[in-house]
Order: sequence, then C-alpha cells, then structure tokens
Amino acid sequence: MRWTEYDSKVCSVARAVEVIGDRWTVLVLRDLFNGIRRFDEIADHLGVARDLLSRRLAKLADAGIVTRQAYQEPGARTRYEYRLTQAGAELRPVLLALAQWGDHYLAGPEGPPTGVRHENCGAPVHLSVSCEAGHNINDGRLLRMIPLPAARRRGAHS
Repeated sequence: MRWTEYDSKVCSVARAVEVIGDRWTVLVLRDLFNGIRRFDEIADHLGVARDLLSRRLAKLADAGIVTRQAYQEPGARTRYEYRLTQAGAELRPVLLALAQWGDHYLAGPEGPPTGVRHENCGAPVHLSVSCEAGHNINDGRLLRMIPLPAARRRGAHS
C-alpha cells in the first residue's frame, strides 16, 4: 500500500506539530530545558509578548508537557514557574535534533553558537537513529514508515 493512501491527519507527527509546532513554543521549550522556568524570565529572555507567552504555556500545560507551580517571593504576590513533565522531558531529543541540524546547515562562519556536552565525560552529544535490535542507521533510505492498526485510509471515517 502507498503512503498517500493514508490519512495524513492521523499521524503522530501531525499531532505533535499541533502542540509544539510553532516558533515560540519550541523556543519556550528550549528555555525550559535550559533552566529558565519563571514566566517573567522566559518573557524577558525571548522578548515575547506576555499574552502570547501565556497562551503558549497554557497550551503546553493542557497537553501535559508542563506543569504550573506557584511560588512567592517575600512581600510579593503569588507567581508561577513552569516545569517539564515526563512527556515534556522526552521532547529533549527533538530539540537536540533541531539544534544539530541547525549547527550543520545554518551555522555561520564562526560555527555553532552553543554545544551540548555529556556532563559526566565532557564529550559532545550527537543524536543517532537505531532500531530495537541495536543497529545504528546512518542512511535514512533504510527507514520505512509502515501502517499500524491505528492508521486510517484516506476518506475512511472513524
């Protein structure tokens, strides 16, 4: 069966992009991974409008990617910081893949602006693709998307 025969909206990529697929959401996630958790700090670091940031964080919370935790500085009103859930933490390879691609194809003559190192040994981190049998797959032509039971043919109704 050909891939074009399947409904493209019933796809894990489409579902993920629906939640995290805009620029600001990805940058918010980047900041959360780098330890910036408080609303004001995120807004300041990104230079993003507060109402836009509020909507992105609410969407991430609704999707179970972040949780909101109250904190209060002495003499100040209650504020919130945002923490990644397990689902959020598991997005790290997605951001690392974007960074690795950007480093390879978009870095200027000075090279990449940042790098990721393994804290225990200091070696640079690189993503790789492997199958469940443990084979590293360097050639993307060796990957095949296959339909699973939840796939829907185009035009089929659930």
